[in-house]
Amino acid sequence: MFKTTVRIEGMMCPMCEAHVNDAVKKALPEVQKVKSSHKSNETIIISEKEYSTEQLKEVIDASGYKVISSESEPYEKKGIPFFGR
Repeated sequence: MFKTTVRIEGMMCPMCEAHVNDAVKKALPEVQKVKSSHKSNETIIISEKEYSTEQLKEVIDASGYKVISSESEPYEKKGIPFFGR
C-alpha cells in the first residue's frame, strides 16, 4: 500500500474537495481511500498502487484543478491488533 500526498491549486470549498475525491476514485480503481482539504491545498490518497505525478495530473487537472506536486511513501494500515483466546 502507498500513501500519496498531492499538492493542488484551485480547491476553494468542501464541494471542490468532493469533486477531486470523486474524480480520483472514478479514474484510479486501486485507490482505497482519498481525502482532500481545500484549507491545506492537498489530497491524501491511500492506494494499492503507487501513482506518478503525471498520472495524478492527468486525472486531477482534467477535473479543473492544478496538481503542483506529489510524494508517495509506503503505507501500513493501522488498526487494533487482534488477540485471539
